[in-house]
Amino acid sequence: MKTQNPPANTAPPPSEGLGGRPIRLFVGVLFIFSGLIKLNDPVGTKIKLEEYFEVFAADLPWAAGLFHALVPTALVLAVVLCAAEVVLGVALLLRYRLKTTLWILLGLIVFFTILTFYSAWFNRVTDCGCFGDAIKLTPWQSFGKDVLLLTLILVLISRRNRLSSTASPRAGLAVGVSAVACVLVGIYAIVFLPPFDLLPYKKGDNIAENMKLPPNAPTDEFEITYTLKNAASGEARQMTDKQYIATEIWKDTTWQIAETSEPKLVRRGVRPKITDFSVTTPKGEDVTQQVFAGRKLLVVMRDVRHATENELRAIGELIRGLQGKPVEVMLLTASDGNLFEEYRQEYQLTAPYYFTDNTVLKTMIRTDPGVLLLQNGTVVDKWPAASIPSAEAVGEK
Repeated sequence: MKTQNPPANTAPPPSEGLGGRPIRLFVGVLFIFSGLIKLNDPVGTKIKLEEYFEVFAADLPWAAGLFHALVPTALVLAVVLCAAEVVLGVALLLRYRLKTTLWILLGLIVFFTILTFYSAWFNRVTDCGCFGDAIKLTPWQSFGKDVLLLTLILVLISRRNRLSSTASPRAGLAVGVSAVACVLVGIYAIVFLPPFDLLPYKKGDNIAENMKLPPNAPTDEFEITYTLKNAASGEARQMTDKQYIATEIWKDTTWQIAETSEPKLVRRGVRPKITDFSVTTPKGEDVTQQVFAGRKLLVVMRDVRHATENELRAIGELIRGLQGKPVEVMLLTASDGNLFEEYRQEYQLTAPYYFTDNTVLKTMIRTDPGVLLLQNGTVVDKWPAASIPSAEAVGEK
């Protein structure tokens, strides 16, 4: 009886090898999570990119022109980089063009590893923004995370021939859909505020409470180094203030403190969620505590020149519509006083204005302008520039 040879195309697909699949899934999920967290707030990612550009422009003066030129593109770059993380993560999970995906991931993670090492070694950017405002990492923690990812991606690349299993016919469609969805989410977050507000000025948060330390919270720990000199032998030695006490060398009167160093921070304690919120009048009077009393409508206008004519007219109508109502309108700005006064007169912004730090205003609300309604310091609602509320809408709150 004649036997038939099995068809050549019936060979089993190559195995991913021991641990290959868990590593691929872990890296893919982590990239998706990191990208989505930042896509939730692309303006925050933009601010972080601008911080990097400023640092590199100062540290690398020969390339300062390039980094300054990148500043206006920071928002677009933020959306593109975050979307790329998500799309690459999806492609990795679905094994779509796997070898190409792995090489692109390698290039991306090498870039991030160099960036976080630079930040950690020179202590230039204290928060890389790797996971947005959801998870705060120190520079060295960020570098360690990138080293781990770099190692795992190199493992996957070393097994790339085993990872060449055929992807689902719909994998390409899924990758394309994820790319479009990411861009749409980014645009929505830019225009209508982040879908999930992770900042300490979100709805339901009390600003005054967020300015306080939690009970029994650990504080900063500092260390002082003493240079001691022995009056009898001339011997010198150095020790920390804790060692000085623990060894009881202070009991030996022949050892005297010749020099004392500046206090060095060795362990950072817990910080309040808000550390820099301050509101002052044009004359410099601090009225911060007044913000937390009763109903306040805070109209944030970081740079009054950013507001369109329609937005300024809508703010003017809002202010006039609330006259005589039990809510006090306060205009908060970081603009030049004379410039703000010109706009205030032209568009009849009849509410009093106050000065607040530009970075604080960016944290309070991501659009410029924007509106926050407070009740005894608690954020009741927020409106972006694209939907300045009417007096009736504020009254309903």
